[in-house]
Amino acid sequence: MAPATMPSAPAEKWDDGTKDYVPVRSSRTDPKKPHITTQPITWGNWWLHVNWLNTFFILIVPAIGLVSSYWVPLQWKTAVFSVIYYFNTGLGITAGYHRLWAHSSYKASLPLKIYLAAVGAGAVEGSIRWWSREHRAHHRYTDTVKDPYSVRKGLLYSHLGWMVMKQDPKRTGRTDITDLNEDPVVMWQHIHFLKCVLTMGVIFPTLVCGLGWGDWLGGYVYAGILRIFFVQQATFCINSLAHWIGDQPFDDRNSPRDHMITAFFTLGEGYHNFHHEFPSDYRNAIQWWQYDPTKWMIWTWKQLGLASDLKQFRANEIEKGRVQQLQKKLDQKRATLDWGIPLEQLPVVDWDDFVAQTKEGKGLIAVAGVIHDVTDFIKDHPGGRALINSAIGKDATAIFNGGVYLHSNAAHNLLSTMRVGVLRGGCEV
Repeated sequence: MAPATMPSAPAEKWDDGTKDYVPVRSSRTDPKKPHITTQPITWGNWWLHVNWLNTFFILIVPAIGLVSSYWVPLQWKTAVFSVIYYFNTGLGITAGYHRLWAHSSYKASLPLKIYLAAVGAGAVEGSIRWWSREHRAHHRYTDTVKDPYSVRKGLLYSHLGWMVMKQDPKRTGRTDITDLNEDPVVMWQHIHFLKCVLTMGVIFPTLVCGLGWGDWLGGYVYAGILRIFFVQQATFCINSLAHWIGDQPFDDRNSPRDHMITAFFTLGEGYHNFHHEFPSDYRNAIQWWQYDPTKWMIWTWKQLGLASDLKQFRANEIEKGRVQQLQKKLDQKRATLDWGIPLEQLPVVDWDDFVAQTKEGKGLIAVAGVIHDVTDFIKDHPGGRALINSAIGKDATAIFNGGVYLHSNAAHNLLSTMRVGVLRGGCEV
């Protein structure tokens, strides 16, 4: 397949060696003209802010399909095919658009590329080139103003608001898509995308159901329109729910999260915290029990000779990230607890002054060079008053650490809250 060409201005090259994205525009488009998003939305111009093409495919067409389903009965063969085709077009997005082209997490043979490009078009979510470019920007600028579908702008916005409302491409962070521009499959699909959408999104499922068992309308409504709607909504959940609900076992600086429910609806893309930390890993789920059918399919394609070079981060690096996040959470929890006055903030007391204060009635004992005021604790001492009174005004380190009784970790922690000073020299001098 010869590389396709497209009418566009040359990409601007930046200091880091990357080339900026150049959208394919109509010759009538004036890139110097202020974008509609620079104007506030009013009753007089709201319709100019709406991306009507996306709105038609994302909202209007599914509504037509839903209404049509009232008069079109669902045959069981059509239902089975719709589910099968749903998974195929879903894999076109998760295994193709996302893990293959957006992240280059594995290499695919030409037949596999063609298959993924075809069924990916059947999901009606834009071309590979456009989708991957937006996704790379999302990873590079996560949760910032340059993130094309930042959840910081609201859950609904990250789900589909960014699609149905016009976006100024100049506001989206730049990314390098040189590899996509050099991929003939990507460019052919990009240039002929409308034909691909109509063929794989509507015509193909209608023909299968129509020629297969005579259910032309059912194929159009269920395997076509409504199947597209469910695939789209599942994908949109990656941009919204995967940044909203779940745990953050690897990093919590940004919004991505891991959640089994999100993974179930997105063919395994719900382990999003892991994915944002290790984006070039062909897996989203790393435990055998975690649901990631996309990973399983890529592995199967490798066994069949259709895929190769499946990238994986070393387990050591993954576990380092997990441990660091656990430590961060432990430190945050630790900061909420009373560990006593830090040693460096305590006054330094001479031994004679320490003894003199006990003679004035203070219940002071020394343990490991630190002076503790146990006056209020004497009556609650589990070992009785006599033992603790016998240690007042003395170095009780040996007594406390096993000479009389080897005190528990809890006892050490409790004692630390009673610190009042540090002995000069650390002991009787």
